[in-house]
Amino acid sequence: MVVLKAGSRPPWVGLGAAVWVQIAAGNSYTFPLYSSSLKTVLGFSQQQVTILGVANDVGENVGILPGIACNKLPPWVVLLIGVSACFLGYGVLWLAVSQTVQSMPYWVLWIALCIATNSSAWLGTAVLVTNMRNFPLSRGTVAGILKGYVGLSAAVYTEVYSSVLGESSSRLLLFNSLGLPVICLAMMYFIRACTPASGEDSSIHVHFLFTQAASVVVAIYLLTTTILKDVFSLSNAFSYTFVAVMVILLMAPIAIPIKMTLFPTNKTPVPQGGSSDNLVPESDSSKMDPLLVRSSASYLGSFCEDEDFSDVDILLAMGEGAVKKRRKPRRGEDFKLREAVVKADFWLLWVVYFLGVGSGVTVLNNLAQIGVSLGEDDATILLTIFSFCNFLGRLGAGAVSEHFVRSRTIPRTIWMTVTQLIMVLTFLLYASALNGTLYVATALLGFCYGVQFAIMIPTASELFGLKHFGIIFNFMQLGNPIGALLFSGLLAGYVYDAEVAKQGGSSCLGPNCYRLTFIILACVCGLGTILGIFLTVRIRPVYQMLYSGGSFRIAQSSTSEDRRLLGYSSRGPCFMGQVVSAFSQKSCLASQFITFTVSTAGK
Repeated sequence: MVVLKAGSRPPWVGLGAAVWVQIAAGNSYTFPLYSSSLKTVLGFSQQQVTILGVANDVGENVGILPGIACNKLPPWVVLLIGVSACFLGYGVLWLAVSQTVQSMPYWVLWIALCIATNSSAWLGTAVLVTNMRNFPLSRGTVAGILKGYVGLSAAVYTEVYSSVLGESSSRLLLFNSLGLPVICLAMMYFIRACTPASGEDSSIHVHFLFTQAASVVVAIYLLTTTILKDVFSLSNAFSYTFVAVMVILLMAPIAIPIKMTLFPTNKTPVPQGGSSDNLVPESDSSKMDPLLVRSSASYLGSFCEDEDFSDVDILLAMGEGAVKKRRKPRRGEDFKLREAVVKADFWLLWVVYFLGVGSGVTVLNNLAQIGVSLGEDDATILLTIFSFCNFLGRLGAGAVSEHFVRSRTIPRTIWMTVTQLIMVLTFLLYASALNGTLYVATALLGFCYGVQFAIMIPTASELFGLKHFGIIFNFMQLGNPIGALLFSGLLAGYVYDAEVAKQGGSSCLGPNCYRLTFIILACVCGLGTILGIFLTVRIRPVYQMLYSGGSFRIAQSSTSEDRRLLGYSSRGPCFMGQVVSAFSQKSCLASQFITFTVSTAGK
């Protein structure tokens, strides 16, 4: 069987399908649209709603299980688990808000919201890990595109909410419970792992540029239609037409595999120096003489960390010199989570990300209440602006960081540092409560918030590898719910309720409702800026090593090509017999002697 060649249609089909799954994975961004109904229909206080917002962030970002599952299960199984969580969680919330079930306990709603938004972790992890592995030479670009669509999903949901669902919270929750699972089930077949490209050609860059341009067109379109509907009173026919055009624009990435089908090309990518996949037919590789391999020991040096072998198997291999004693991975190589968590760079990246997204998500969770306190009753425009700029931050950070990391080997984290400095000024702008600054501050914060996501993802994969990227990336994302709990649930909720008590009303009005919160968040981002500078200086040598040739260099490891060259069997310890066949008769006698010694000692 011939290995799937690089640049073939399936990776691009999967990327096009991933766009829809990422839109579905952004379901947690619908919380501001129905949070007001939780207060009016269920009679919750602002702090209770804020704590539900924490549940929203906990479910969305606690993805340790999806991270483990993506290394054990095929993508469709991971997606199916996410679909089930979406159906169950939002179904329970719909029963409560529609009052189909009366007096549902608060703790049940909290758990249901965690389960509902945890579908985002399952869906997002499945498509992100699969596509990052399918396009390993364009990690920043892929992360920016996929995370950009997640950021854009808030505007997509707002469009559907206002145009089709009649701004009904119960209908929105029913759509999340039934509509989103149907979309993901339809896309499930197309998201699969493919053999990554061993090199790059101009067509890959053109395809990525087209996908980025299509996403920008969607974002501008959504912003324009939202403003039009807010300014003018449009009929239902116009609203439905807007949604139909939006659906067509979201299908634009599918044009790439269609074009490749109608106009096939026989171009062969130029291999990169560090790539380990030559993408040759397996039948040819199996005919190669194992004695011609440069060093069996060098190929087998990391087998012990990839497979589970018995101690006797490893002892025999070490006795023959086939397996070297395993060394700890260096930055830029594949780490397991337990190996990564002892590295200072891991925790520096986590803290910088935590400070950035934790402060940003505080504003996002309280955006409707912030608007009301400053005299803006309609949160739709604010949410759309935040979503649009969030999308631009994610997409732009992926593309810009990819350019500078290739051309000047500048670490991606420099952009996290710069944007957190801008966030300091943005929070001070919020705190000033000057006329006309609300929309400007929301736009700036949305952009900077999006940058944090788009930079953390490829940085984690470059420092700690793609092999266990799913669990490492999801561990990093714990910074989001922890930040939401500390800054939104405890800080912002407490300050808001204290001001409500002073005013003696049911809601808070005026700049003092969140002024203290904004000042503290400005200090938080100031600390993130300092730590970001320190992290960037520390990891600069890693990027100089990885991108010294102007393109990402894949480190040599025990890849599928190595295993094919050695005739490696996936059935476990039987590889020992195949390795022994590549050694001299002297090595075989040594193996027999060691085996005899081990068995004698056992008696």
